Amino acid sequence: MLSEPSIAMAQRAWNERTEEEGRATLSGITLPAFFGPGDVDSENLDEEPGAHPYTRGIYENMYRGRLWTMRQYAGFGSARESNHRYRYLLDHGQMGISVAFDLPTQIGYDPDHPLVYGEVGRVGVSIASIEDMEVLLEDIPLDKISTSMTINATAPILLALYVAVAEKHGIPSEALRGTVQNDILKEYISRGTYIYPPEASLRLITDTMEFCKDRVPKWNAISISGYHIREAGSTAVQEVAFTLANAITYVEAAVAAGLNVDELGSQISFFFNVHNHFLEEIAKFRAARRLWARIMRERFGARSEKACMLRFHSQTAGSALTAQQPKNNVVRVALQAMAAVLGGTQSLHTNSMDEALSLPTEDAARLALRTQQIIAEESNVPNVADPCGGAYAIEAMTSEIVSRAEEIIQHIDETGGMLHAIETGWVQHQIQDSAYAYQRLVEEGEMVVVGVNRYQQEEESGISTLQIRPEVEGEQKERVASLRIRRHADRTSEALDALSHAARSDDNLLPYILRAVKAEATVGEIADTLREVFGLYQQDVAV
Repeated sequence: MLSEPSIAMAQRAWNERTEEEGRATLSGITLPAFFGPGDVDSENLDEEPGAHPYTRGIYENMYRGRLWTMRQYAGFGSARESNHRYRYLLDHGQMGISVAFDLPTQIGYDPDHPLVYGEVGRVGVSIASIEDMEVLLEDIPLDKISTSMTINATAPILLALYVAVAEKHGIPSEALRGTVQNDILKEYISRGTYIYPPEASLRLITDTMEFCKDRVPKWNAISISGYHIREAGSTAVQEVAFTLANAITYVEAAVAAGLNVDELGSQISFFFNVHNHFLEEIAKFRAARRLWARIMRERFGARSEKACMLRFHSQTAGSALTAQQPKNNVVRVALQAMAAVLGGTQSLHTNSMDEALSLPTEDAARLALRTQQIIAEESNVPNVADPCGGAYAIEAMTSEIVSRAEEIIQHIDETGGMLHAIETGWVQHQIQDSAYAYQRLVEEGEMVVVGVNRYQQEEESGISTLQIRPEVEGEQKERVASLRIRRHADRTSEALDALSHAARSDDNLLPYILRAVKAEATVGEIADTLREVFGLYQQDVAV
């Protein structure tokens, strides 16, 4: 059981370090001057890539067989503008698209709702209807590329829109490949774009899993995200522990709903941050794979090897980017990207150097993509599976992260599970303590951030920034108003009524949501229908 927050141990180790005792990571892992054979569990050295528990990678040949998917996250303004950016990136060698939605879309409000004034199209693309989704995906071969959608509370609606557009163009849902994030627990923990109470949200997630199993079998029904937990200020160990604790909760809910653990396990993916601590990040990914394989086999009795494989997308750390000397971010991102590749990622987004200032410009986004391409084509690193395997430091840190993460998960189990830990605020407080401790280290100069608290200089950024057209919000309001006039109102109303009745029953809601989007119901109208049944969740700010 945890006796104190892990960050307290990290801070003490950091502040009391000496040459004899070594230094420490922010997770509290001691870094001696060197590691040796005595620091490594020799049993782990017998592991091979592609073999359970997949510490060394989920495939025997890893990138020799297929490179990771280079998937740059993008979305802003209107569907037309975002479509242009996707096709631009695909033309420059991107292998799949990754969609960022604006806040109104994320929390289920149409662009003409009074609560979303000033937010339409700002931090992602505005999608209100099947018409918007059709424009967003125009001229993109949905049967040939994979699509990732970073969406949570309204994930079932956006997935239904994607399926509806594909089927409208003659592409069967069985041919679609991609991922919907659909991870609501981390929203309660770190981001805040939740709508419904946790129980209702878990129902929507398990309904999506079941729907994907039957209708969209190549789709990852959930991508359990540690990325936002890390962005909120957690340590690497906390990122692994809280992400896998969330995953345990989802699997438990799905099994309770009657889903087969081996079938649902193969449709679960993960999403991790890649931060600055190079060695710890490589070890973190290896540790997460080992621990997840152990959880699926020992806790849930999974027999399928695919269900035990932790497959993950990674993104370089937005919180590590600096507005000061933003060109330095190119170097940070390159180091983080290399850590992700050495750690065995299946998919990677590299942040653009200007993201501390604005949404990425085309030039900055292309340079971020080129960073991945240089690693893939020029470094020779992808030709060896798990090239860091057997390194004393990496192996020792991998085992240490597993041990520390298991300790946190055990504490969560013993105190009532992850939902209880979230509802009481325990998880949030752990992350807040870590974020506070890190910021103090930066402000006191103990943690160096180049260009911020050391090596500063007075200079203009020297880079241009992307500006969102102010007309986007008005245009989106007009599009929604026009749709409501042109559509068959009775058909839309009947579909929404059917969804309302289904929400009060035990029926899977995805077929009803799909019917509603095909009847041209808007994202806001569908979310409102569910709000009326499930209610709104308001987190106690005192926790």
